[in-house]
Amino acid sequence: MKNQYILALDQGTTGSRAFIFDRRGQIISSSYQEFPQYYPQPGWVEHDAEEIWRSCENVVKNAIRAAKISPQMIVAIGITNQRETTVVWDRRTSRPIHRAIVWQCRRTASMCQSPGLKPYAGLIRKKTGLVLDPYFSGTKIQWILDHVRGARVRAQKGELCFGTIDSWLIWKLTGGQSHATDMTNASRTMLFDIRKFQWDEEILKLLKVPAAVLPQVRHSGSVFGKTAAGVAGLPSGIPIAAVMGDQQAALYGQGCFEAGSVKNTYGTGCFLVLNTGQKLIYSQNGLLSTLACDDRGQPVYALEGAVFIAGAVIQWLRDELKVIQKSADSESAIKGLSDTQGVYFVPAFTGLGAPYWNSQARGLICGLTRGANVRHIIRAALESIAYQTKDVFSLLQKESGKNLRQLNVDGGACKNNFLMQFQADILDCRIRRPKTVESTAQGAAFLAGVTAGLWQGKSDLQKLFETERVFHPSMPAAKKNALYAGWQRAVKKSLLP
Repeated sequence: MKNQYILALDQGTTGSRAFIFDRRGQIISSSYQEFPQYYPQPGWVEHDAEEIWRSCENVVKNAIRAAKISPQMIVAIGITNQRETTVVWDRRTSRPIHRAIVWQCRRTASMCQSPGLKPYAGLIRKKTGLVLDPYFSGTKIQWILDHVRGARVRAQKGELCFGTIDSWLIWKLTGGQSHATDMTNASRTMLFDIRKFQWDEEILKLLKVPAAVLPQVRHSGSVFGKTAAGVAGLPSGIPIAAVMGDQQAALYGQGCFEAGSVKNTYGTGCFLVLNTGQKLIYSQNGLLSTLACDDRGQPVYALEGAVFIAGAVIQWLRDELKVIQKSADSESAIKGLSDTQGVYFVPAFTGLGAPYWNSQARGLICGLTRGANVRHIIRAALESIAYQTKDVFSLLQKESGKNLRQLNVDGGACKNNFLMQFQADILDCRIRRPKTVESTAQGAAFLAGVTAGLWQGKSDLQKLFETERVFHPSMPAAKKNALYAGWQRAVKKSLLP
């Protein structure tokens, strides 16, 4: 029993990670490898799916080697992945017919605004929970089938497979024996009816996507296939026992199994996800309705809101202004400062999301006086992450009708103690930071363990979750309200007419 391990594969936008977890839920080794990004035109972003696969093979082998275990000791695999990124490959040769179109890619914006699609935005919203946007996979598939010679005819004949990155990895790990996805990833394609839990024929027709290219959809806690001998140095027969999109995996990895539990991942941007249980809530303010899963991997509903620029504002201070050497220096740089001296930083580098939804907004630093210096700007940048999180958090509370008393956090920027305390103060709620901030990989590993029978759902998992620190709000209400009102005034200045 002691020699049983779980492999978690966390395939992200800029790199791939593999983790080995033991039966106590502890990470015993990990490996990371970046892969190239391709920008063929302004606003276009692509990946080479074969390069992604090779990076995954390498990190799996390296993580097993670092763990000093035999591959035969791995009893289950969990996969979590960048969502919406679209791969189309040849069913016979397993070769992609075009580079993967990444979730960030805006090439299909004109398709979404076209007279043929735009009138159906309400229908798409009702069925899929998503807004009609190039962010999602649907129009990306259509673009590939329209722009690769002969692809549409081959797709209709069943010679091609579409998949988000999870499906591509399942296909490769099983030696082409399994073409499958899970409900959390399917719910991000703009082709999946989240009320009926199935691909929607009307939307498929609308987007000209043949049903023959689609993967089979399973619950997140299912066996998606078994490894083929020798693939990524693994023996045959290891079950792929969990699959979840990255944000849903982080929700699971934070133990947010109950309706009303919420997490925020502080990365380049921020992703807030609220478990709404069996209740499908349609947002009035641009939040997305999507699928997550309970402790057994069965579907539940969630509301999701995104902050476009979070950790990226600290990277900007480091790389463009060069006022800090590394991101972690942002905390020590402001030590001893009691406030920003009225400085606000609105990092609207790519516009603003919920609740403003203004793509023309641009970044600004305002409130400068003669006494302000670079340390005040650094503090204002950190505070902007907390203010933007409050913008979305307030919407989640309003639209779910729940008084949220705790926010579970993960991601790189959550290690910043100043930011977490300020976040607790501005939200007026507890911030729980776990010992393992790799919540995405932990979610995939823990659900794989539940599916494989290592753990019996949440009763066992609750014993594995470890809290590193809880931040409690301590700021007087009047001060908190005044600071946030200042933020709202600053945002108005950034909204270009």
